[in-house]
Amino acid sequence: MKELKQNQGIEQLSTALLGLLESKGYGSGTLVNYRRWLSRISLFMQRKKIAQYTESVGECFLTDYLTRKTYSIPYKLAIKTTLRRLGELNNGDGYKLIKQTAEAPPPSQYAELLEAYMKFCASTGNKENTMAIKRKFCLDFLCHLYDAGCKKVCDTSTEYIHKAILRINNKDSYAVIRSFLRYLYGNGNLSKDLSKIIPKYRRPMPLPTTYTDDEIKRLEGIINRTTRTGKRDYAIILLASRLGMRSGDIAGITFDAIDFNYDRITFLQKKTGIPLSLPLLPDVREAILDYKKHARPNVKSNYLFIKAQAPFEKISTSIIRHTLTNYFKAAGIDVSNKKHGPHTLRSSMASSMVNSGVPYDVVRKTLGHTDPQAIKHYAKVDIENLRFHAVDVPAPAGTFATVLQGRGSYDNL
Repeated sequence: MKELKQNQGIEQLSTALLGLLESKGYGSGTLVNYRRWLSRISLFMQRKKIAQYTESVGECFLTDYLTRKTYSIPYKLAIKTTLRRLGELNNGDGYKLIKQTAEAPPPSQYAELLEAYMKFCASTGNKENTMAIKRKFCLDFLCHLYDAGCKKVCDTSTEYIHKAILRINNKDSYAVIRSFLRYLYGNGNLSKDLSKIIPKYRRPMPLPTTYTDDEIKRLEGIINRTTRTGKRDYAIILLASRLGMRSGDIAGITFDAIDFNYDRITFLQKKTGIPLSLPLLPDVREAILDYKKHARPNVKSNYLFIKAQAPFEKISTSIIRHTLTNYFKAAGIDVSNKKHGPHTLRSSMASSMVNSGVPYDVVRKTLGHTDPQAIKHYAKVDIENLRFHAVDVPAPAGTFATVLQGRGSYDNL
């Protein structure tokens, strides 16, 4: 597409936008709606004798239009989406699926230090997702530190740190902040190692949320596999329930990862960066092929799972979560006070394997864990094997025995 200059006429922008949306696979009905709104914007500009489109022109149009009468929320959203896409195209940003929220910059005094720490984390092998989390935690800490009155890193003291920590709600950030302060001390930015005053916090490891084999079968059975979306959803859920794949790996799986000749699915785990190879079970293989041949949109993409509606791009993890929530509800499975995301299918599979007598190490390797301790919390749901280690209730003795025999009072206990 020919690059557009900023502040173009609405006709040129409209033609470019419609062409872009059509190239993304938007349907004729959607394009008709876009044409309708673009035409109204054009008429507004003619009436106001405005030659070039800008975001402020779009805001004026929105204000003018919405004051005429009360509109529904979806109706307003449709107008705003059209204006957003016009603005992005006019600014040279091209096509964005959603409007990105810009990250608030750190205090200028700390910006260089934060970037240096991020480079240090990258040099130690931190993955992209880990880096994003660390940046967020450190940024929040630095902002709280600045608000507490610490304007220079060399002035950092226990008092300022305590004030900053009190404003942090997510205790998972403590370990990251401790590491950040240790880095600053090691680089000479701090005269004392203040990392030691950060409270120690270890996230409790609760019992994994699991569902019974019968509930998983009900979940899989409720899917309407005669529809295109149903075929896709069935294959997605089987990858989670039968192979224990994480939602991020399912969303990012490509055709290159699937070997139909040897019935293997091999991929690089998004969370750990460690390769994992799993058997392509017959039911999973059949579901994938059914989706590929009869339901997958005809688009040139190496990603297996594609959105059911335009733009025809790879699915996101949020789509998987939303889809699974709907099927849990449709299957009538009680999710009260229980998690019901994709990870629960992974946990349920692991629990089922453990309760069926599969060795822990086999379960660990199936889930793609390298740490031998990573699977230990599944032992907590290994009810059948735990029964073998149950301790007999001791015989009552002393005052307690006397009370049970009716010869004493509970007041004496």
